[in-house]
Amino acid sequence: MTLAYIVLATFVGGLLSVLIAASLTVAVLSRLVQHLVSLSAGVLLGTALLHVLPEAFESHVDPHRLFLTLLGGLMFFFLLEKAELYRHTHHHEGDGHHHHHHFDAEQAGRGGWSVLVGDSIHNFCDGIIIAAAFLTDPALGLVTSLAIVAHEIPQEVGDYIVLLNAGFSRRKALLYNALSGLAAVAGGVLGYFVVGPWEDLFPYLLVVASSSFVYVAVADLLPQLQRRLPWRDTLYQLVWLAGGLSVVMFALRALHSH
Repeated sequence: MTLAYIVLATFVGGLLSVLIAASLTVAVLSRLVQHLVSLSAGVLLGTALLHVLPEAFESHVDPHRLFLTLLGGLMFFFLLEKAELYRHTHHHEGDGHHHHHHFDAEQAGRGGWSVLVGDSIHNFCDGIIIAAAFLTDPALGLVTSLAIVAHEIPQEVGDYIVLLNAGFSRRKALLYNALSGLAAVAGGVLGYFVVGPWEDLFPYLLVVASSSFVYVAVADLLPQLQRRLPWRDTLYQLVWLAGGLSVVMFALRALHSH
């Protein structure tokens, strides 16, 4: 049953954002993404700090080792993001670099494929994290899946918009995004068979998952919310952030009551 839960969670997480993108126009998606960013920041921080990290530290592993793992995870995701940033160089026609006509369109197309490859790797790793969480405790697996889905929806919707701008048709953008999302299922199945026998690693994997959640929230999502906005938009951000935290707290209470 655990494997079935893992496959179901990774499958739903990988395809939910694609279904949302398929059902909405680009204009609506562009407006919706900002609210989803606030919501997912709250869910990620709440999941990491209120559930996953406490679960890892309740094990018999030396806390110093877990904190070292947390630090290493944060540095790893920092370096991973730096590598991704260095791979993307932006040029524009008419910028003095004497690019040929339609150079931007060609670069955008390459950027679209880069987004798909990077997203597939990211989804694969998410699947392994979900597998480790379910193998530790089914309730932890559900909350971890919730956090990953909350983060994946705005990310995948944003990627969908990028693919459209890169020249992909709506149908191809949705298809390739769906295939990229299925990489999470592959990661979950592999994680079940490979990670399963190594139970001693579970606390460390949970800390790595938490470092991913915290880094994405603090380094990626929250900075997007730090623009100067009218007080009403700022209030909306706080409401959606609080909503994300409330979802996690409600889920924890519901799971612990069973």
